[in-house]
Amino acid sequence: MVAGLAFLATAVATVFAQATGVRYSRSKAPHQAAWTFALALFALASAALATAASTGWDQGTFRVFFLLGAVLNVPWLALGTVYLLWGRKIGDRVRGVLVLFTGFAVGVMLATPIHGVIERTGGIPVGKDHFGVLPRVLAGAGSGVGATVLFGGAVYSALRFARRRAPGMGALAGGNALIALGTLVLSSGGLLQGIVGQDEGFVISLAAGIVVVYAGFVVASSAGGRPASFDAEDATGSDGVDPDEDGGAQTGAESARRTSLPANVRGSDSTTSTRVGSL
Repeated sequence: MVAGLAFLATAVATVFAQATGVRYSRSKAPHQAAWTFALALFALASAALATAASTGWDQGTFRVFFLLGAVLNVPWLALGTVYLLWGRKIGDRVRGVLVLFTGFAVGVMLATPIHGVIERTGGIPVGKDHFGVLPRVLAGAGSGVGATVLFGGAVYSALRFARRRAPGMGALAGGNALIALGTLVLSSGGLLQGIVGQDEGFVISLAAGIVVVYAGFVVASSAGGRPASFDAEDATGSDGVDPDEDGGAQTGAESARRTSLPANVRGSDSTTSTRVGSL
């Protein structure tokens, strides 16, 4: 069961990363790059878990699993939220700090000693049983702050979209609500461990959480077209609205230029519309 659910989480995260990677290749939006990198980390951490559950744990597998899954994954996911809510200037600064944090964490995890014996078939190792204080502080700080930003940003965006009446806002609100729910599910492994067992509870929350987050991405991405009168603030991606790969942040300016042209030149409403989404 543990290996199967871990492989499921790996597959979903890989498909998810491919979807955001395609969007980044077309739009060059920085939050798409952050999410693609974070989801790749998630997929690799899940693959390490699936491999260890199938063939047995060792020190190398545990280091990879702890570094990518417990320390680095959530902060890079949260960076995408920072870009959406606070813009490129602040996002670039946070990214710089996160790059330094990532380099420091990699160095720590390569050098830190592992205490005790990691049993090959003893279940998922626990960080507090094998690592010193610093790796566990890095995991707590990275995942704790990152999850707070991710959850808070999703809830904020869902509430903002829910209050608006423009077409597609319901899908954007629902998608962000699912992302917030998925974040909670990913953090709920401890609650399930007392019901179905430690390892089973962890992998259930892992697989279910990434599936719900991916569902939120799909729902939010299903938002259809927007009229040209959609306000310029939203057209540039603030308040969590993401211009898509086909027109992006230039659409608002292009619409403004076209409205200054004669009617027979600027075209119809259908030629000045844009698709937007929160993801």
